[in-house]
Amino acid sequence: MDQSLVRNFCIVAHIDHGKSTLADRILDLTHAVAARQMREQYLDRMDLERERGITIKAQAVRLRYHPPGAPDEYELNLIDTPGHVDFTYEVSRSLAACEGAILLVDAAQGIEAQTLANFHLARDAGLTIVPVVNKIDLPAADADETARELAELVDRRPEDVLRVSAKSGQGVEELLGAVIERVPPPRGRLDAPLRALIFDSSYDTYRGVVAYIRVVDGGIAGRSRIRLMSNGVVSESEEVGAFAPDATPLPKLEAGDVGYLVIGVKDVRLAKVGDTVTSAEKGARDPLPGYREPKPMVWSGLYPAEGGDYSLLRDALDRLKLSDAALAYEPESSLALGFGFRCGFLGLLHMDIVKERLEREFGLELIATAPNVEFRVVRGDSEMVEVHNPSEMPPPGTYDRVEEPFVLATVVTPSAYLGPVMELCQSRRGTLVDMKYLAPERAEIHYLLPLAEIIFDFFDQLKSRTRGYASLDYDHWGYEESSLVRVDILLQGEPVDAFSSVVHREKAYQYGKQMVERLRELIPRQLFEVAIQAAIGSRIVARETVRAKRKDVLAKCYGGDITRKRKLLEKQKEGKRRMRRVGRVDVPQEAFIAALRVETTPAGTSGGRK
Repeated sequence: MDQSLVRNFCIVAHIDHGKSTLADRILDLTHAVAARQMREQYLDRMDLERERGITIKAQAVRLRYHPPGAPDEYELNLIDTPGHVDFTYEVSRSLAACEGAILLVDAAQGIEAQTLANFHLARDAGLTIVPVVNKIDLPAADADETARELAELVDRRPEDVLRVSAKSGQGVEELLGAVIERVPPPRGRLDAPLRALIFDSSYDTYRGVVAYIRVVDGGIAGRSRIRLMSNGVVSESEEVGAFAPDATPLPKLEAGDVGYLVIGVKDVRLAKVGDTVTSAEKGARDPLPGYREPKPMVWSGLYPAEGGDYSLLRDALDRLKLSDAALAYEPESSLALGFGFRCGFLGLLHMDIVKERLEREFGLELIATAPNVEFRVVRGDSEMVEVHNPSEMPPPGTYDRVEEPFVLATVVTPSAYLGPVMELCQSRRGTLVDMKYLAPERAEIHYLLPLAEIIFDFFDQLKSRTRGYASLDYDHWGYEESSLVRVDILLQGEPVDAFSSVVHREKAYQYGKQMVERLRELIPRQLFEVAIQAAIGSRIVARETVRAKRKDVLAKCYGGDITRKRKLLEKQKEGKRRMRRVGRVDVPQEAFIAALRVETTPAGTSGGRK
């Protein structure tokens, strides 16, 4: 198709503002899906997405649309993106495949934190932004005020902001007309050597790696020789096509098109997201810019419950990495849990989703250690060690200082809740950067916060203190010196590395006391007393004891001299003393799982339906 009739755009918004519902209405309007096959959240392919009501994976779809009264039919390549802060990397990759973005805002909720973040991402990527107010038919909607705020954000007039109801379909036809009118067509060169950007990928058991590509220059046909520019791998493309909305083979993809490419390789490590595909003969010399590597914010160990599943877990992580480029992992071992992987995630929800996908899609049973952030241990002026695992933290006195990651948090809240929000941030060692009013009744606050203080229950506390009206977004800021210590959990004087954690000195006692009390309830009673201790270096800060099982050795004595009873009791006492010295504490796998389970709800997992 002529490039002038092609429009590539995505939908970006805060979580629960209606992206997937709007995508459903666009599918209806363009008759891309038969009425009997249509369902809610059609582009959310995973059961996990449908159960939680959130988009996890960006999905591309090609649509044909003939506007009323227009002479030509247009090709619309739509990408539906996630809304949660943990999946921002998915959004940033999708933006590179588009020329325009629909910025969607809920008329009842107004501009929220992730709205601002997505706007800045789209603007920095050079995209044309189409501002849209959604859910205008809700009783609580204030479409005029929301349109005014949105127009001020994108530097347009309020009349330029479109108003739609994705649920009823009101205004969706006008929205597609605005996309065709405002979003520029692709400007690739058809006669130039092939250059296609891999913006996502997946794995097919029978066909190998399937890359989702945006063709920037030239064209690519099925059964053609291609080369991956990052590693020089040459292969034969098995098939090219587009999602319309199901995978549909095509003879060729040309400059400006978005589609898929079956690369013809089985090794998942050869095809990287952000790589450039070109022709094997007379290919392009310069690759496309690609993407910056995502920086993991939260680290956790993933171990198979059965030691023999280690190789299966490694293969599963390799395959999952294809469709989730933000996942990082490296092998590690634990005395308590055996062999596993230290995995880096963009947040707690990301960690929760990855673990559940590994268990569902690959049939694994996994144990996840307590999540923590990456620290820097500095010795002298030059030596710096990055610590991903608390067990790697050197003992006190062997280093000069410890630095922890800080984030610049953006909180958008009604003005009535400013006090509780600021009190919460101050209690988490936060520093106020600035504050401004988006409207008389809505404020935007920026705080510098330690990442370790917000990854657990900060989001839940924020929602409870503002009755669900506040929203949160954060960006990595840098590292600052902090008073951090490693808290070890000892069983009978032996440290258990899986329970170690790096915490702020002020909260070390609280963490240690909580862990020893939890383990006292979980560890079954032995034939001897088990001491559970929390220690900072050589100093014990908390202790609990699992009492020994008691056997009544005097039950067989019906009378007789007291010396016989005393002799039996002394013999039992000596046996318990010897067992305490040489006995091994049996910690069942269930106790490990229960003790390491995050009991607080990860931020955003209750994000609701879009």
